[in-house]
Amino acid sequence: MTPPQRRRRFPKAGQEPEPPTPQEGKAQDPPEGPKKNPERLYVITGPDGAERSELDLVTLIVAHADPPPSATPEQAALLRLCTAPLSVAELSAYLSLPFSVVTVLLTELLTAELVTARAPVIRQALADRSLLEAVMHGLQRL
Repeated sequence: MTPPQRRRRFPKAGQEPEPPTPQEGKAQDPPEGPKKNPERLYVITGPDGAERSELDLVTLIVAHADPPPSATPEQAALLRLCTAPLSVAELSAYLSLPFSVVTVLLTELLTAELVTARAPVIRQALADRSLLEAVMHGLQRL
């Protein structure tokens, strides 16, 4: 294995700098992936100033209808994703949009009554004692 050649930082006058050569074992720059949407987030959300619904990251969203023709592409994507209950955090991740932008879009859909927001189902910490006793007695009879 030959050692890498040293290069001058400031080449002498009249010499053109050589392009860097890829070296073995060094990580290459990753190829550029798909470009991000060039639209700014305020274009997606529309004019600010409207009140937002109080949505948490774990609030579940369910769609009631198909996207209307007047819906923006982001709203249509939200409605298509919400055929089954999804949390706001999941929607934000699937659409690659910040949480604040998703809450603005969902607020518009909530006011149009195209989606419903509900709190997640939280299980009780302890089961009811009478229920546990009934299950235990039923298993003993078997």
